[in-house]
Amino acid sequence: MAAGRLAILILAAALSGPVLAVAPIGAPSWSGLTASQRSVLAPLSDDWNSMSEVQRQRWLGVANRYSRLTPEEQARISARMRDWANLRPDQRERARDQYRALRSIPRERRESLQEQWQRYRSIPPEERHLKPGPRIVRPLQRPPVRGTKE
Repeated sequence: MAAGRLAILILAAALSGPVLAVAPIGAPSWSGLTASQRSVLAPLSDDWNSMSEVQRQRWLGVANRYSRLTPEEQARISARMRDWANLRPDQRERARDQYRALRSIPRERRESLQEQWQRYRSIPPEERHLKPGPRIVRPLQRPPVRGTKE
C-alpha cells in the first residue's frame, strides 16, 4: 500500500514539474535568427516569415551545417538557395512535384537516371544541345473520379 502511494507521489511530482521550462519547438522569425543564420539564409529573407515551421526548420538545419561544408559545397548550396528564391510559386510547386515523382521511382531506376545525368553533364555545354538529357518517367496518374449526375 505504501509502495503504491509512493509511486503515485513520484508520478504526480514528475507531472507537476516545471512544464514552462521546456522551450517550444519551432523556427524563429527572420528577426529571431542569428547573424550567421541570416547571412547563410539571405536569399530566403523575403519568404522566411511566410514559410511553414517545417520548411524553416529544414533551412535552419542547412544554415547550422553550412560552416562545416567545403567551400565548393557552400557555393553549391548558396547557388541553389538563390535559384529557389528566384522561382515563382508555380515553379516551386512543379519542382516539388518532380521531386516527389523522382522519389517514387524504384531505387535502381533512380541510380540509373543519376548515372545518365552525370554522363550528360560530362558533355561540354556546346555539345549538349545535340544530345537531350535523360527523361524522367512519371508514374501514371489516374483521372479524378467524377461524381454521379443528379
